[in-house]
Amino acid sequence: MTTTSEPTELSEPALSVRQVLTLERVLAGEPEVVAGAGQLDRPVRWVHVAEAPDVGVMLTGGEMVLTTGVLLAGDEDKQAEYIRSLHRAEASAVVLGLGRAFPAPPEVMRRAAERCGLPMVVLHRPFPFAELTEEVQCRLVRRKFAAVSLSESVRTALTALITSGAPLQSLLDEVASHSACPVVVTNLAHRVLATAGERSAVDDVLRDWERIARQAGGSEGDGWIRAELAGRGERWGQIMLCGHRGDTTTGRLLADRAAEALVLHRMLGGNSAHTWEEQSAQSLLTDLVSGVVPARQLLPRARAAGLPVNRRTFVPLVVRDVEPGQLDRVLRMVGLSGLVAELADGAVAVLLSLARDQDAPVLTANFAARVHSEAARTVVAAADPRTAWDDVPTGLREAQHVADAADSSAALDLPAVVRLRDVHLRGLIRLLRDDPHVQSFAERELDGLLCAADEDMLSVLRTYLATGRNKSRTAQLHHVSRPALYRRLEAIQTRLGVDLDDFEQAASVHIALLAHDAQQS
Repeated sequence: MTTTSEPTELSEPALSVRQVLTLERVLAGEPEVVAGAGQLDRPVRWVHVAEAPDVGVMLTGGEMVLTTGVLLAGDEDKQAEYIRSLHRAEASAVVLGLGRAFPAPPEVMRRAAERCGLPMVVLHRPFPFAELTEEVQCRLVRRKFAAVSLSESVRTALTALITSGAPLQSLLDEVASHSACPVVVTNLAHRVLATAGERSAVDDVLRDWERIARQAGGSEGDGWIRAELAGRGERWGQIMLCGHRGDTTTGRLLADRAAEALVLHRMLGGNSAHTWEEQSAQSLLTDLVSGVVPARQLLPRARAAGLPVNRRTFVPLVVRDVEPGQLDRVLRMVGLSGLVAELADGAVAVLLSLARDQDAPVLTANFAARVHSEAARTVVAAADPRTAWDDVPTGLREAQHVADAADSSAALDLPAVVRLRDVHLRGLIRLLRDDPHVQSFAERELDGLLCAADEDMLSVLRTYLATGRNKSRTAQLHHVSRPALYRRLEAIQTRLGVDLDDFEQAASVHIALLAHDAQQS
């Protein structure tokens, strides 16, 4: 992996030795690589024609040196020193035109170049060096201008996104469109926070992320280019171009521009109350709940985000009336692995990942107890534990349904961990609330109260039915005398045209009221 640290403008765009050798004008000279064949991807920053034996002192590195060797003929010591001086000067390659001085490749120079790892190329046909220098210099200048243009284009596009309040994902999508490869943002622990690029290519990268994250380095030109994310003296992550197919300089430029934009985006707060870590968890859990993306395709993202997924038991939870940050703290306090994210309806999803030999019900109960100690008036809804990752989306939706049903009435006496069996009829009504027949039934049964829009009467009726038609408890909860309550109940029965002492009629009204409340929420 190539780590960028200096501004990219300081490094000039380069061609590789291999690329120079494929130019038509060079091919006309019938080039042959006689040494250093494994170093042909070295960058060529410039082309220099020189016959002087001490040419190395005039180089600054990255030059391809062209020579006929006329001043080296007949002196093997000079020939060997010539190659060594080029190596010390970090020349990219030496090209020797065969002719009067050297009708064949000089063995001394070839051996010295091989020992130094310096590419040595001989031209078997006479070749005007001026044509080669002109061709390469023109190409390098064009690449320089193209690089400057690309730099400004990327910077302008990213700045526009930041000033318009675009989310992090929009910035990464823009970078991916320019780099044409997967883009990954990680924290310092190499956990993936965000990705962009073609979905299948991103999944391929994430599938092998553990190996990639451990990889300490690599050779230039391998396409794995990263830039550190840091500001105000603090490092917090990196952005990586994964398998960039363009030249290394362009990749470095894109990574640097992306890093600058991401640092600015983070410093400005990203117009979001959520950290990148929270956004990553939210994106993953939202995709799991929605079912739009198959769970199997989300597995690499979960693993790369740091969630243990191999031979684990997963406990899907949904918690009401609590902040995600509080649940993150609780996870750390109880020492459990998991992801926390706020869902679209304001509930917070929690996916616990437990070892197979751990007691899932006990650990879930411990987690819920700690949550209740942090936020007393909250609902912790859980689905049954899942041992298969493919079953996690169904579990999350079940927990969400239980949380919705349990949250719909404060009169319910709920356990610390609410499960599907605890929401009974209320849970069924929540599932059927959008059915037109159920909606019509609720309107018909409650018409006498809904037309009058009498919320006080509805509240009394709700409490009376939820307490099992306990008049004393209802009067107490509404702070009225029993005679006053009797009068209200009589008025309710008159408006609805029912007898609440009749079990079937009371049950019908109760179901209609549950459906009405579910629709309103």
